[in-house]
Amino acid sequence: MTRGVWAAPGRVNIIGEHTDYNGGYALPIALPQVVRCAAATETDGRVRVTSRQHPGERIDVAVAELGRASVAGWARYPLGVVYEFQRRGHGIPGVTLELDGAVPIGAGLSSSAAVECAVALALRDLFDLPVRVPELIDIARTAENDYVGAPTGTLDQSAAMLCTAGHALFLDFGKGDHEQVAFDLAGAGLELLVVDTDTPHRLVDGEYARRRQQCEAAATALGVTTLREVADPRAVDTLVDPLLRRRARHVVTENARVLAVADALHTGADPRTIGPVLTVAHASLRDDFEVSTPQLDTAVTTALAAGALGARMVGGGFGGSMVALTERGAAEPIAEEVEKRFRACGFAAPKWFVALPSPGARRIS
Repeated sequence: MTRGVWAAPGRVNIIGEHTDYNGGYALPIALPQVVRCAAATETDGRVRVTSRQHPGERIDVAVAELGRASVAGWARYPLGVVYEFQRRGHGIPGVTLELDGAVPIGAGLSSSAAVECAVALALRDLFDLPVRVPELIDIARTAENDYVGAPTGTLDQSAAMLCTAGHALFLDFGKGDHEQVAFDLAGAGLELLVVDTDTPHRLVDGEYARRRQQCEAAATALGVTTLREVADPRAVDTLVDPLLRRRARHVVTENARVLAVADALHTGADPRTIGPVLTVAHASLRDDFEVSTPQLDTAVTTALAAGALGARMVGGGFGGSMVALTERGAAEPIAEEVEKRFRACGFAAPKWFVALPSPGARRIS
């Protein structure tokens, strides 16, 4: 029996929401919070999965039955990864997976991708499979799309696998390219505040899929394969359907915002200059893509009023977290102002932390 422990991080996206499945751009960082997967080889043809976040639940499924397994909820993420390896011809004779996650669940910080990538890396290493990182990313994404039923792009899995400490990751989904971009917040005297609004989202509930369908319809109406091909926002004004026009405008302008932020970081500009871009991005997600919530809007407006340099919702939306760029030492008092405002509004108490650009998935023992 071979054993080991692997870890994959959550992520926070500096800029670039709902651009991945439109062939566009994004700029995430990995979080210090990770999902750990303690894994061991077995030879009995079964997959056994437990999670410290779901005590008392033990999943035990035959590898050969994974395609027909009726298991629901959290366990479909790791089981989907095992199934996808098997489906692609990478035999898994049996495995035990013990999960323990510190990435907040449902907070828009990619806890699901962290699970998928930790499991994918563990399976590759445990069974010495000839699978390179791009395929690991695709295996994890396919598991989420097809086995779980969430029609995401590859942003989250790419961030979990490819991010490095001290850097943001520039992703070009149209070309399949990526590049590390130095993002030294401490050196610039800055902090990146993440506020979890405690309004969990579920990307399998249908609204996410509808946004993707609307983007595809907008691309078809504009005569392009993906909205990434539309560089001039004025082209979006030719769309007759006002709903499709709003959806496309967000994607086209968001791609431009990613490129602007990446260029600023590349050229050594003061990172403070990206703050207003984050705020504009929130307005676009709120008004054109319509994926924000009262809690997220309140967190953003409160953070800005308390001195944040820029703030926006992060992740797929419909709940989750806000990210704010602040001066060093300002994250805590800004978070406290958000907490006070949430109490006044009768919202659930938010949770917060300061994010640091951290390493991607790796074996830790």
